[in-house]
Amino acid sequence: MHMNDMERRVLKSINTDSVLEYLQEIVSIPSYGGRESSAQRNVAAKLRELGLNVDIWDLDFDTLRSHPGFSMSIQREEGLGVVGTLKGTEKDRSLIFNGHIDTVALGKEENWRHPPLEGIVVRDRIYGRGVADMKGGLCCAIYAAKAIIDVGVKLKGDLSIQSVIGEEDGGVGALSTVLRGHIADAAIVMEPTEGKVAPAHSGALAFTVEVSGRSAHACIREEGVSAIEKFIILFKVLRDLETRRNKGIDDPLYTRYGIPYPINVGTIQGGNWPGSVPESLVFQGRVGVIVGERVKDARRSVEEAIAAETDPWLKENPPRLDWNGYQFDSANIETNHPIVEKVQRAYSDATGKQAQLEGMTYASDMRHLVNTGGVPTVLFGPGDVRQAHTSDEYVEIEGLVTAARVLALTALRFCGYEEP
Repeated sequence: MHMNDMERRVLKSINTDSVLEYLQEIVSIPSYGGRESSAQRNVAAKLRELGLNVDIWDLDFDTLRSHPGFSMSIQREEGLGVVGTLKGTEKDRSLIFNGHIDTVALGKEENWRHPPLEGIVVRDRIYGRGVADMKGGLCCAIYAAKAIIDVGVKLKGDLSIQSVIGEEDGGVGALSTVLRGHIADAAIVMEPTEGKVAPAHSGALAFTVEVSGRSAHACIREEGVSAIEKFIILFKVLRDLETRRNKGIDDPLYTRYGIPYPINVGTIQGGNWPGSVPESLVFQGRVGVIVGERVKDARRSVEEAIAAETDPWLKENPPRLDWNGYQFDSANIETNHPIVEKVQRAYSDATGKQAQLEGMTYASDMRHLVNTGGVPTVLFGPGDVRQAHTSDEYVEIEGLVTAARVLALTALRFCGYEEP
C-alpha cells in the first residue's frame, strides 16, 4: 500500500461503529414513494454538524419539467435538494460525492427476515431497505469527509456531498442539483458497484403496452380473441429484439454480462373474470439503452419490432405503446480520465488489491452530472446491485469500510491538501 502518514491517519480515523450507527439512523427514515423530505432534512443536519456549508432548497418541478432530461414517474407534493460543501483553501480541483436518498418501496414485509427499516446488523452484514441502494454509499461519503475534517486536513479544492431525491424514478433531484450550479471538476456516484470502478452505465426506458382482444364466454373461447395470447406473441417479439440488440456487443467493460442490455417485462394486468376471454391486457417493461445510443433510437427499435409483427389480429388492432415511465440516458467517460485513475489507485492502495473497471448495466444519476453538467463522473460504491430492490437487502460491512476509505483517499489526492 502506497500511502503517506497523513493519508494513513485519515483512513484510520474512519470509525466503523459510527458509520453503521448513522446508516441505521437514515435507514429508519422511510424515503420511498416520493416522500423523501424527512430523510433529506436529516442529512442536511448531519452535514451542518460536520461543519459543511449546506445548501437546501425546494425543487421547482414545474420549471424542471421543461428540461429535456426531466423524468419523474412518481408524483410529489414537495422535494428538497441538499448539498454540503467542505470549502477548499485554494481554487484547486473540486470533487463531488453524489448519492440518492430515495429507495424503492419495502415490498411484502413478510418476505423480510429482518425488519426493513431498522438496519439490523447480523455478523458481517447490515440489512435494511436502501443499505445497498444507496444510503450505504451516501453514509460512506459523509464519513470519508468527516475523517478528513477530524484529522485537521485542509483540502485545497472544494469537496461537496450531494444528497438527491427521485433517482429511482428518473433523477429529478440530481437534475435540479446540476441546474442549480452544483458542478465540479469530477464526481463519484456511490452506487453499488461491488467495489469496482465504473466509467460507464447503460440507460433505461420504461414503457407501457395496451393489448386489445375480443371478449367472449369461456364456453365458446374460439369465438373470442384472448389479449393474453396476443401478449405471448409480443413477449416473444421483445425477446427476439433483445437478442438482436445485444448481438455483437464487444465493449470490454461489459464482458461479464451475457445480456448487458436486457428488455424486461415487469408487470402484467389482464382479464377480469375466469369465465371470460380477456378483452384487454396492459403490460409494462424496461428496455436497456446501449452506452452511446440515443434514447430515440432505443425507442424506435421497440416500436418497429412491435409494428413488424405479422399476426393478423395485431395488424388490425395494433397495440398501444406509450413511453410514459422513467427515462434514463446512458453515460460514460474515457477510461483514462484522471478521476478514473485516482479512484483505481486509491482502491489499490487502500485494499492491496487491483481495482477492476466495469460498466454497469443499470442507469444512474451519473448521466445528469456527465450529460447535463459536463462533470466527468464514475460510479463507485459498496454493495452489489443483486441485493438491491429485494427483500433482506444487505451490504457487507467490510464493503462499507472499504468504500469510505477509498472515497477519503480519492478526495485527498484529487483535491490536494495542506497538512495541519
